[in-house]
Parts: sequence; C-alpha cells; structure tokens
Amino acid sequence: MARQNISVYAALGANIAIAATKFIVAAVSHSSAMGAEAVHSLVDSVNEGLLLYGIYSSNKERDTKHPFGYGRDLYFWSFIVSVLIFNFGAGVAFVQGYIHLRNPAVPENLSWIYIVLAISFLFEGTSFFIALKKFKKQTDLPLWAAFRRSKDPTDFTVLFEDAAAILGLLIVFILLFIGHLTRNPYLDGCASIAVGIILTIASVLLARETRSLLIGEGISAETLQRITGIIQDHPAGITLQRSFSLYQSPDEVLLILILQFPPEMKAEKLTDTIESLRKKIKEMFPRISYVVIQPE
Repeated sequence: MARQNISVYAALGANIAIAATKFIVAAVSHSSAMGAEAVHSLVDSVNEGLLLYGIYSSNKERDTKHPFGYGRDLYFWSFIVSVLIFNFGAGVAFVQGYIHLRNPAVPENLSWIYIVLAISFLFEGTSFFIALKKFKKQTDLPLWAAFRRSKDPTDFTVLFEDAAAILGLLIVFILLFIGHLTRNPYLDGCASIAVGIILTIASVLLARETRSLLIGEGISAETLQRITGIIQDHPAGITLQRSFSLYQSPDEVLLILILQFPPEMKAEKLTDTIESLRKKIKEMFPRISYVVIQPE
C-alpha cells in the first residue's frame, strides 16, 4: 500500500537549504560547532533521500521471487539511515569537537552564525511540526508510546531527526553565546561534541526500533488478545493453540493461527468456520492482509 511521504519531502527540502547555508557560514566563521551542524544537515538530507527510495522500493508489486512483496525493504533502508546518523553525523561532530578542543579559538562572524541558527530553527521546527502532525493523526497514544508502537519508520525517523536537529541547534546557540560573552574558546568544541552525543542517542533509538521490524516483529499483545477473544467467543468451541505473526510492511501483516476444533465437526462446517473467522479478523484488523488458519 502506498504511503504518504509529505513529512519526508518537507524534511528533505529544509535540510538541503540549511546544509548549504551552514557550510558557507562554517567556512567563514571557522566554527567547529557550525561545521558539525552542517554535516548533520547534509547527513539528514541523504537520509531523507534513502527513506524516499525505501518507500519507492517497498511499494513495488509482488512477484514470484518475493510473493509477499517488497514491504520490508523500507525497514532495511530505515536501519541504514540510523547507521549513517551515527557513523557520519555523530562521528564528524565528535572529530571536529576534539580537533577544536586541541586547538581552541573563538569563532568569527558570530552574527552570521546566529542568523543561520535562527533560520535553521525555523525550517527544522516547520518540518518537525509537519512530521508530528502526521504522526499524531494515526494514534491517540502519548508520543513515546506511539513511537514504540509505530510500524512505519518513515514517520518516527523524520520525527527523531528533526527533534535531534532542534535540540542540537539550541545547545549550539547557548554554548556559542556563552562562549562569546566569556571569550571562552573551548565552548565551540564542546557544542560540537554535544551535537555528536545527541545524534548518537537518536541513532541508537532508531536502530533499536528498525532492527526489531527488520528481523520480524509481530502484532502487539493487545491485538493478539482481541483475536483470541474472537476465537473463544465463537459458538463452535474453538481453542487457540499457537499463533505466529509478522509485519511484512507498515500496512501488511501475516497471521498464522493453529486452532483446535471439536473432533465431531464435519469438513463442510470446518471450512465455513475457518472462512468466517478469517473474514471477521480481517474486518476488525485491516492491516492483517494474510490470515492462515490451520486446524490441529
């Protein structure tokens, strides 16, 4: 099923514009923190491009080689994004911070840095608001719980990237401003390292969630409990023995149920009961596209 990706396009446009501006100002001001922020925005731009490719690839039609489709390809590219955030975004920030602490200097042309930080905050804030609005449309849960329950990495990846960017901008502004007032040459390097720490945390959180989806995450315990209730409430006296489930994509779930039917149930009645259960489960849970029921 095709997914809307307005939040990814919004983040991509914002990060391309911001990265170009940050690189220019970093070169003029010789600020390691601004350089780290520039690399951060560049990496985010690449990440959004990879997410868009993942969305495109996951929407390809199923074929004989991939009978369940290419939906999980989105999970693969989302995991690559989390790795890039750490290896390039956080890595460059740590290296630049270390170099600046070894050779401290107060950044020049701070007025331009403040202007770029303000513009970046505006763009990142807009992108974050778009991603947050789209994310909250899908659930009434608190933000952290919704993040843990979400099966669409395009939503929470953009949200986390933008949140990390906004927090990084605030820390860079505060440390550079204090360094400017106190003429402390070390705070610029500290700001760069702080950006690296923020990106590391974001990368670990994203990697943990996308890894779970990539290796095969199933339906929630709450959903399974409701499905078990449907089976137990059936007048035929059916018992659930085992169940297996797997997210093939954010919109497609494979569910296998091993059920024990009354031994006296005839073949025609058994077939009708299986079909009625399958229909009821798919009506109640539209994301469960494949329901396989196996009598034990």
